[in-house]
Amino acid sequence: MPLRIRLASFSPLEHSCIKSCRLSRAVPKISSDHQRAQSTFGYHQAKSLVYSKHGEPSDVLELHTHSISPPHSNLVTLRTLAAPVNPSDVNQIQGRYATLPPFTDALSTPTPSAVPGNEGCFEVIAIGSSVKTVAKGDWVIPRAQGLGTWRTHLQVDEGSVRRVEREGLSQTQVATVSVNPVTAWRLLKDFVDLEGGWFLHNGATSSVGRTLLQLAKLWGLKNIAIVGDAEGKGDKDELKRTLELLGATKVFTESEFRAREFKPTVAQLTNGQEVRLGLNCIGGGDRVSKMSSVLSPGGQLITYGNMSRGSMRVSAGSMIFRDLTYRGFWLSRWSETHPEEKEKTVGQLLDLMRDGKLDPPNVTPVNWQLETPETELVKTVAMCFGERRKPKDVFVFPSDSPKDS
Repeated sequence: MPLRIRLASFSPLEHSCIKSCRLSRAVPKISSDHQRAQSTFGYHQAKSLVYSKHGEPSDVLELHTHSISPPHSNLVTLRTLAAPVNPSDVNQIQGRYATLPPFTDALSTPTPSAVPGNEGCFEVIAIGSSVKTVAKGDWVIPRAQGLGTWRTHLQVDEGSVRRVEREGLSQTQVATVSVNPVTAWRLLKDFVDLEGGWFLHNGATSSVGRTLLQLAKLWGLKNIAIVGDAEGKGDKDELKRTLELLGATKVFTESEFRAREFKPTVAQLTNGQEVRLGLNCIGGGDRVSKMSSVLSPGGQLITYGNMSRGSMRVSAGSMIFRDLTYRGFWLSRWSETHPEEKEKTVGQLLDLMRDGKLDPPNVTPVNWQLETPETELVKTVAMCFGERRKPKDVFVFPSDSPKDS
């Protein structure tokens, strides 16, 4: 039998409280405009793309919902503003990369899982009592790869992120600065002295390639840019003009690069100046030997990607008789051994963007609302290796989520 209370036996204040309790049984309906990651007592609802085994994104990625408790000690709670989809992220999901995120039960998924994504721009929405390096409202980026950025919110130790001065920058500029632009900067700074010489590079329409061109223009470096034939079809001349405006001295298509006339054409173009550096991100087959054929004695050819996934053939004679050096560059390893230099490089690149001297990345924004279905997010990732001239996809998140208590 339900308990009955005689209101007459209580004071006016107690009488009012009991009536309020009765009325509170009716729960108001929340409008769709407020069905967001609202915080309750400091908790935030989060959604993360996760995978519990390696495979193709369409087969293994799932959208997982979980709650994040209020931060304590050195912890900070972050809201994701933007997070790009890089080919290396997809390679990690496939299990085809040199470093793979560990599967853990940190998000209370049914089976241990990992969150993909290595780059992102975040806003600090809550901090623990011992946090000293960031404040609520700051923009931050990961200090190292492996943070797991494809999620609406996350909570990490303050040492895992670094503050970025947000004035004059967009969320996508900040989110995409740590990998491709840094790679381009280090490729031009760390291997040979290019003053008075030339460099040669393929993949010129990629994010790294476009940054190389802009830095070359800023630093007065002459270069030969190579683009794929598919990228030059229909509007080949227009594409070449675009890249030359960015900073290319001369642009060749893949077919022109492979033609017999390429080597004498380069010799005439450089007019006796040395081609000291070759930069290869396409990889396989005889491409490296072909690029090295125009390098000057003592030159270096650096491979920083292998988009063709093929084995590379190198001429022994080029090493014996022309003293060419073949090396690789992996940003993750460099970042681990040069953390202070990495932060300095990021700061210099952001300054160039802030001053309008480095164009913002060419990206395709992919809206990630709390209501966005799993199928749409997974499709974006699965299409990463699709159309070659398609700009890089970047997940962008609603600016008014979550509401802080």
